[in-house]
Amino acid sequence: MKRLLHPLHSLSFTRKYQFAARKSYAVFFVFVSFHSFAQQGSQNNDSLSARVLQEIVVTASRSQESLLRAPVSIETMSLQAIRQSAHFSFFDAIQNLKGIQVLTPSMGFKVINARGFANTTNVRFVQMVDGLDNQAPHIGAPVANTLGPNDLDILSVEVVPGSASAVYGMNAINGLANFVTKDPFQYQGLSINQKTGFNNVKSPETNATIISETNLRFAKAINDRWAFKINGTFMKGTDWFANNRTDLNPAANVSTGLTGDLNPGSDHVNVYADESANRRTLTLGGKQYVVSRTGYAEMDVASYGIQNLKGDVSLFFRPNEKLEVSYTYRAAHQNNIYQRTNRFRFGNYRTQQHALQFKSASIQFRAYLTQENTGDSYNIRSMAENIDRTFKSDNAWFSDFTNRFNSGTSGGMSVADAMHAARAFADNGRYVPHTAQMHHLIDSLRDINNWDYGAALRVKANLAHSEFQHDITHLLFDKNSRVTFMYGLDFREYIIVPDGNYFINPEETGDNLNYWKVGGFVQSSVSLLNDKVKVNGVVRIDKNQYFDPKINPRLAIVYSPTPLHNIRVSAQNGYRFPSIFEAFSNINSGGRKRVGGLPIMSNGIFENSYTQASITAFQRAVQTDVNTSGMTLNDAIQKEEGLLKQNPYTYLQPEHVTSFEAGYRAALFNERLKLDMDFYYNTYRNLMAQIDANIPKRQHPDSIGYYLQSNSRQNLYRLWTNSKTISYNYGASFGASYDVSKKLRIGGNFTYAKLSRKDQSDGLEDGFNTPEWTYNLSVASPNFYKTIGFNINFRQQPPYLWQSALATGNVDGYATLDLQLTADLLENTLLLKLGSTNLTNKYYYSFIGGPAIGGFYYIAATFSM
Repeated sequence: MKRLLHPLHSLSFTRKYQFAARKSYAVFFVFVSFHSFAQQGSQNNDSLSARVLQEIVVTASRSQESLLRAPVSIETMSLQAIRQSAHFSFFDAIQNLKGIQVLTPSMGFKVINARGFANTTNVRFVQMVDGLDNQAPHIGAPVANTLGPNDLDILSVEVVPGSASAVYGMNAINGLANFVTKDPFQYQGLSINQKTGFNNVKSPETNATIISETNLRFAKAINDRWAFKINGTFMKGTDWFANNRTDLNPAANVSTGLTGDLNPGSDHVNVYADESANRRTLTLGGKQYVVSRTGYAEMDVASYGIQNLKGDVSLFFRPNEKLEVSYTYRAAHQNNIYQRTNRFRFGNYRTQQHALQFKSASIQFRAYLTQENTGDSYNIRSMAENIDRTFKSDNAWFSDFTNRFNSGTSGGMSVADAMHAARAFADNGRYVPHTAQMHHLIDSLRDINNWDYGAALRVKANLAHSEFQHDITHLLFDKNSRVTFMYGLDFREYIIVPDGNYFINPEETGDNLNYWKVGGFVQSSVSLLNDKVKVNGVVRIDKNQYFDPKINPRLAIVYSPTPLHNIRVSAQNGYRFPSIFEAFSNINSGGRKRVGGLPIMSNGIFENSYTQASITAFQRAVQTDVNTSGMTLNDAIQKEEGLLKQNPYTYLQPEHVTSFEAGYRAALFNERLKLDMDFYYNTYRNLMAQIDANIPKRQHPDSIGYYLQSNSRQNLYRLWTNSKTISYNYGASFGASYDVSKKLRIGGNFTYAKLSRKDQSDGLEDGFNTPEWTYNLSVASPNFYKTIGFNINFRQQPPYLWQSALATGNVDGYATLDLQLTADLLENTLLLKLGSTNLTNKYYYSFIGGPAIGGFYYIAATFSM
C-alpha cells in the first residue's frame, strides 16, 4: 500500500485499520451496533398493500396533491422504501429511482442529474430540504447531502426529473429534489443509529478500509404548541481512489513514432502537472517534439480520508391548528474530495444555514441564510503543478531536458532512450511523494492563496433568500369552487467576500461581491368534466441584475377517466442564470486563467483572442511540416497561419430549455400493480460552456503565428460563454411494481435518454454525459419471515461517452447487485440491517476522471425509545 498524504490528517487512519480490516471478515457478521429506526408516533407499515391513493406529494406544484394526479413526472421514495434500500444512506438510494442519474466524484460527494447534460457540479439541478435550497453558495450546487438530513430524520424524497423552473425558478431546468423531514409533533422520541462497513476491498491501491457513521435524533412535543428536534451525524472513513492512468494526449508525437509508453507528451487522467499548460513543443535534433513535465498522481498529493460532522436543531411553535412558525439551524464540517473542472481536497470545509418559516392554511413564508467557508481546502492540480515549479521552474526544466537530450543523441543514444535520460536528468532532485520534505511543502502551498504559486481555496460566500407564497382561492371563489389560485414572490442575493484569487470585485476593489435576482409566479388550476380533467397553468418571471426579465410558463393537463388511471401532458419553458462561478470566476489554474462570462469580468478578451482548437491544429500542422517535410520552422508557421481562428464567441446569456412531456400513471388489479411512464422532448439553447482561447503576448499582425506557435508566448484563458449549438434530446422512462402477496413485491424501471441532434453544432456545449439506457430490477419483502425482511436490486447501464474539461473518454458499462437483510427486534425498538452495494466487488467508473468504485459491505443497528 502507498502511504497517502494529507497535510492536516494523514492516512494513518487507514493504516491503523488495516490489521483490523484483514481480520474483519471473520467477525464482520457478528458485529452488532445500536441502530434505531422506529420512533414514537411513526407508523410501521410493513404491509406492501398501502393504497396508492393515499400518496400525497407537494413538490410538483407547491401544494398538496395526489401522486397519481401530479401534473408532471415526479418520483418518490417513502419511509418504507428508504428503510428497505440496500444503500448505506437514503441519499445513495436516489440512484435507483426512475429517470435519475447519480455521479460519484467521491464517496462523500455524489451528484444527482436527470435527462442529460450531466457534470460533476450540476448547477442545473436544485436540491432542497423542506423547501429550503441547500446549495453551497459559491459552488451554485449542493455538496451531496453534507448539509441535509440524516437517515433518522428523513421522511420522504420527492424528485421532479425535468424542468421545474416555472414553479421554482432557481435554475431548476434539469430537475429538483426535495427532502421532507419528520414532524417532531408526530415523530417523537430518541433514536440512535450506528453503521459500520468496509470498502476498498481488493483495491489495487490499499487494503480494505473501514467506514463508520453515527446518527442521532431526538424529538419532543412539549405540549400541543411547542416542539423541537435535534439531529446529528458523524461519518469517517476512506474514500474511493482515483488513479486512472489513461493517456488523454496519445497522439502528441505520432509524427515521430513516439506513442504509448514512449510518448513524452502524455497527459494521464489522474496525474496532474502534465496537462497542456505544462507542455511545450521543443525543437530537438531538427524535429519538433511535444514534451510534458512529469506530474504527480492524485494519491501523491491528496488524502482520501473522508469525514463529515453535521447537525441541526429546530424549534416549532403552533399557536393554533392552522399556524406554524419554525426556526432551523443546520451546520456541517467536512473533509472530502470535490470535483469541478479540477479536483479539490476539501479540508475543514464549513457550511451553515439559518432558516425561519411561517405556514398557515393559505400563506407560506421562508427566509434563510446559507454561509460557506472553504477552510483549508486546496486545488489538487495547482498543488501538483506548484510542487513541480517549486523544485524547478518550467524554463529551467525544459532547458535541462533539451540539453540532456541533445547530449544523449550526440553520444549515440536512440531518440527513445534520450527522451528517457533527459526526463530523468531534468527530474533529478524532484520532491519525492510521502516524505517529510513533501509534507512540509504541501503544508506551505495549501496556505498560499494564489494558484500561480500555491493551491489554497479560500472562499467565504453567503446566500440570502426569502420567499412568500399565498393561496387566495378562498378570497376569489366559494369553497365549492373547482378553481384554485395562488401567487408567490422571492428574492435571492449572493454575497461573496473577494479573496483576490478565486473571486475579485471588478468594480469596487475590496468590497463584497453582490449578485441578486428577484422573481414571482402565479399559478391556477381548474377541474373540469366532473373532475376528470385538471388543467394547471403557471407563469413565472425572473429578473437577474445583469439580464433582462425572463418568463417561464408551464401548462399541464391531467386526464383521469377513473381515479386510478391518469394521463398527463405538459409544456414549459425554463431559464437558468449564470452561477457565481460562471459569472465572476477570476482564477489562474494550470497556467490558464479562467474568467467569468460577464462583460465586467472579461471585457476585451473575447475580442482579441484565438481559439485553442485552432491553435492546436496550427501547432500540429507546423510540427508535421517540420518533422515530415523538412521545412524550416518559420516557413511552416507562414504556411499554416491560416488555420488560426479568432474567437467567435461573446459574453454570457441565460440558458433556455423548452420541454414537452407526456405520461401515464395507474394502479391496477386492486392496486397491486402500479405503472408509471413518461416521455419527453427537450430543446436547449445557449448552453453555458467554457472555451479555451489565447491572446498572443504581442498583437502585431506579422508576429501572431510566431507567438501562437509556442504556449510560452501567449496568455491562456478559459472563458465562460454560450454554445451556439441548439441541442435536442428526448427520452422515456417506465416503472412498474407488483405486489405478489402481502409480503412480497417485485419491481423495476427502465430509463432511456438520447441526444437527438444538434443544429449549428460547435462542440462547445457541455457533454450529454448520460448513458443511453439504464434499468433497475428489484425483489423486496419487509417481513418475509416474521420481522425479517430483505431487498435485492440489480442495476445495469451501457458504455457512454463522457466529455469534460478535465477528461474526455468512454466510460465502460457496468452492472451492480445490491442486497440487504433487516430484522426488527424487541417490538420495533431495535432494527438490525446487513447490506451490500456492488456485492460482486467489480470496480467501475461512473465517469472519466473520477474514482474507481468497488463493493461496499456494512452492518447497521438502530435503537429507539
